[in-house]
Amino acid sequence: MVNIPSERFRVRPGTKLELDREATQSENFYRSKSHYQKLLQSHMEELERYQELLYATSRYAVLLIFQAMDAAGKDGAIRHVMSGINPQGCQVFSFQHPSDGELKHDFLWRNVNCLPERGRIGIFNRSYYEEVLIVRVHPEILRSEGVLETPEQEKEIWTHRYQSISELERHLHRNGTRILKFFLHMSKEEQRRRLLERFENPAKNWKLHRSDLMERQFWSAYLKAYEACISATSTEASPWYVIPADDKENARLIISQTILDLFKGLHLALPPPDRERRDELQSLHDQLRSEDPNDDHASGGHHHG
Repeated sequence: MVNIPSERFRVRPGTKLELDREATQSENFYRSKSHYQKLLQSHMEELERYQELLYATSRYAVLLIFQAMDAAGKDGAIRHVMSGINPQGCQVFSFQHPSDGELKHDFLWRNVNCLPERGRIGIFNRSYYEEVLIVRVHPEILRSEGVLETPEQEKEIWTHRYQSISELERHLHRNGTRILKFFLHMSKEEQRRRLLERFENPAKNWKLHRSDLMERQFWSAYLKAYEACISATSTEASPWYVIPADDKENARLIISQTILDLFKGLHLALPPPDRERRDELQSLHDQLRSEDPNDDHASGGHHHG
């Protein structure tokens, strides 16, 4: 099996991230399209087994956060990496521009309402980090939130928000939620190529919006916002991973390996049944063995699934 060193992409606490120096393309971990599909399938099957253990033990929740520039492949990564997961044990939330009602709450409120319960995997396609990314690049959004009393507060609000985010993530970790945060790092030229493809491929026309090109003009400002927020909020317990995303398939393999490594570190195992549970199971077993297969009531004449 191919060794994918997920730790290489982890942002260590206290690191001053410089995205210009971070690769948007790493060495390929697959030799061909079929090899990629085989590797991803293997990862998905392993994830499915871990998800069953996560659900059965109900000790931890797992939260996966995906952030990226437009067209970096968040949706595709989520779709491909998690496609083997039982939908009953996984929830995906995509956060767009907050509504007027949401703006009247604190900036973490709408995300906190969507956190996964123990035994489940929660996926945030964008997240509360938007509040220190797009809101920082477009300060007019911050002013519309009505949280500033004086213009001077705008300078310190980002530090306060990083602190609030880190405190929330520490609280979640203490209470059993394990968090992985992925920034899909794509080059500006690769984004241009993908946006052009959306125009040239009729099946992808619906994905191209004027706002994509407008936001592209703020590329440098977004990079600075990402550098600041990832540097401030990547911790030992809730790390950020900067994933080279110019190659979508490679990015998916790195992401799925990182999630697998998290699960392996949880040492999930079904607890052995205690005496009372063993007696209950034996009783149920005896009851099933003693049923008359010709008795319509015993065999459940009506099947409900």
